[in-house]
Amino acid sequence: MSSLISDDEIHHEVDLIWLEDVTELDYVRQSLDRLPTRRGKPAYHRDGRLVGYAQLGPQAKPSRSSGTFRRRVFWLLPHDRDTVPDGLYSSGAPAEAVDPTTLTAGSKGRKTQRSERPAQAAEI
Repeated sequence: MSSLISDDEIHHEVDLIWLEDVTELDYVRQSLDRLPTRRGKPAYHRDGRLVGYAQLGPQAKPSRSSGTFRRRVFWLLPHDRDTVPDGLYSSGAPAEAVDPTTLTAGSKGRKTQRSERPAQAAEI
């Protein structure tokens, strides 16, 4: 969850690579994955699709126990708003979602009115 990602876990990021035009997306999900390399496109093993990923600088050290690096990945599930606009997330957003326009290397981003898209007040 993005709220569980702390700035010190992502301070070795040097770039974010986007595989899609994120200006068209209200939100992306983000998580920290254990990956075998600092750079390059990671394998993706979730439902849905990989939207982007972080690259780490040479100062990032691998885990002593596993030899892997913790890198952010950005993704969407098949039932997310971009695919099903009137579905589960027609308003609101998943806990791990952030507005992609608020993301930069080393910054965890944040939710915005765009990503949350509040439900419209019922007309009387």
